[in-house]
Amino acid sequence: MKRFSELKAGDEFFSECTITPDDLEKYISFSGIKNVIYEKEEFSDKRGKMVSGRAILARIEGEFTRLDEMYGNLLIFYGIDGDPSWNNRQTRFLRPLHTDEKLKIKFTLSDKRDLNDDFGLLAIDFEGKRDDGETVLLSKRNLYQMKKEPPAK
Repeated sequence: MKRFSELKAGDEFFSECTITPDDLEKYISFSGIKNVIYEKEEFSDKRGKMVSGRAILARIEGEFTRLDEMYGNLLIFYGIDGDPSWNNRQTRFLRPLHTDEKLKIKFTLSDKRDLNDDFGLLAIDFEGKRDDGETVLLSKRNLYQMKKEPPAK
């Protein structure tokens, strides 16, 4: 685990995961999504069912919180500012991801600043690529409030 003081803009962290058909079903059930793309087999192909964009983002956030560099810190999802160079847009889904396809994730610390004596703010950019190298999504300035000193063990 890294402390807030050890992190700097430009730091990169990496992870990879897959979203199984069961993971997708649980997400759809929890979120209440009603969409024939996820309900009917005819919209699946040999690669599997297409994964909901929000399900991908949820999984990426989960991967971020489990990184060795982050786990153990008090992290609170603070918001999404979007990127000024993108007219304050935040996420772009560029290609589909299907169940059981590997997703390779790069996390980039794009900004870091103090909020007060106890907490700092991290802006994290996500980039997800399929195993074939094709970019699935880009997401900028996902904000996390982080306690400057981790909780006592």
